[in-house]
Amino acid sequence: MTTSEILAAFPRLKALVIGDICLDRWCNYDPAAAEPSRETGIPRVGIVSTQVTPGGGGTVANNLAALGAGEVAVIGVRGDDGFGYELEQALGARGIAADRMVKVLDWQTFTYTKLLNIRTGDEDQPRVDFISTRPLPADAEHAVIENIMHAAPFFDAILIADQAETSAGGVITSAVRDSIIHLAEKYPQKVFLADSRKRAHLFHKVIMKPNRDEAEAASQSLFGKVDFPALRQHLDAKILIVTHGSMGALVLQEGHEVWAETRRVENPVDICGAGDSFAAGCALALAVTGDPVTAARMGNLAASVTIMKKGTGTASPEEILAADQNLPTL
Repeated sequence: MTTSEILAAFPRLKALVIGDICLDRWCNYDPAAAEPSRETGIPRVGIVSTQVTPGGGGTVANNLAALGAGEVAVIGVRGDDGFGYELEQALGARGIAADRMVKVLDWQTFTYTKLLNIRTGDEDQPRVDFISTRPLPADAEHAVIENIMHAAPFFDAILIADQAETSAGGVITSAVRDSIIHLAEKYPQKVFLADSRKRAHLFHKVIMKPNRDEAEAASQSLFGKVDFPALRQHLDAKILIVTHGSMGALVLQEGHEVWAETRRVENPVDICGAGDSFAAGCALALAVTGDPVTAARMGNLAASVTIMKKGTGTASPEEILAADQNLPTL
């Protein structure tokens, strides 16, 4: 299938993102407003404007919507705080269904706050992140699992975003992970694609999409050495896709490996979120074609577009088609 034909099939697909659905807050500050506090004498950071976007797994969902998926929904946890309200508004503004999100009392919404210098446009101050380090409450974990079990049969592509880097507090607990593995076994015709920053070695039966650093760390923790074929076999994954930035992606299946090359991008603007855009493009293309190399190629195209945008950008079908003109032939 051509890139155009694959993109034309996206509106027929339903995609679900499970995991750490976060909020990105882009706060623009004016250095001229850095007056010392009258009470403490500590210089302030004077925020003059703020934009919010879905972050973490929400960035994956945002990319799925921008690529033209017919339906996009998320399952995760949000607090009963202002950030949780902002997150629901940001998702809804992009046509992403958030009705399966679980609201937890006395819980703060996972939020990345980025401080941008309004004079230079640079993020030059320490980030302020609102994170959770205590375990997900049992009733919230149960509600997440119930929502996953009820929703999964109705979606073609199910993407797992295990973004939390803390040992506790993330949505993808061992029980949630087990429920996803069970569903992947029950519905082998569906695309289950997982991305995990710290726990790739704990997944099984799903398509794994770590970047090179994550794959090497998982391999080292299991075998004491880097061995991607052994990692794929240990995970009992039919497909392991290891992204390598500007080198493209290494696609591993039983008995063979294939490189899906990417187009050369001079001076990328911002690589933040490239893995999320890759995951979205790859999962949708895999649901259409069933071909992991073609899917990785689509992921590369999406990422090559978004890294030329400030922040966690998205790629439209039109931008994908334009980028396709410069992608190496497989």
